[in-house]
Amino acid sequence: MTIDWRYTVHDGLGVLSVAGHLGPEAVRRFGGAVGWALTRGTGPVVVDLTELRGWSAEGQLAIADAARRLAEAGRALELAAIPADGSLVPAGDGPPVPVHVDRAAALAAHRSGRRAERGEERQEWRTTGWPADGPAPRAAGQAGLSNC
Repeated sequence: MTIDWRYTVHDGLGVLSVAGHLGPEAVRRFGGAVGWALTRGTGPVVVDLTELRGWSAEGQLAIADAARRLAEAGRALELAAIPADGSLVPAGDGPPVPVHVDRAAALAAHRSGRRAERGEERQEWRTTGWPADGPAPRAAGQAGLSNC
């Protein structure tokens, strides 16, 4: 079992949404999604786990590794909507990983004190398995990815 992901950049904030089960089989794909976020954004990255059915210890360590990778690039990682089992990413020696109750709370935390700029372009990339919530995506020129 693997994961599907969608990465959206809007208002200077990246949101990496993950669906499926973040287990040993999905760690590499998740690392690729984090790499995608590193090259296509500049601000903090909220990992939205609303659609995640669960995660293993390896998946939790992949989140901690992502936090380190982002911190090395001068960016922060935050979590939204951790799985229902209430387990958290191990603290370890990495950067702190703030946790928000859901995606809306994470977005609200970043909007407070900041006015959204008018006309800012919103970009989105996702795996082809991500549930479509609009018109069919345009090809992004890379196998298995869509740029909406």
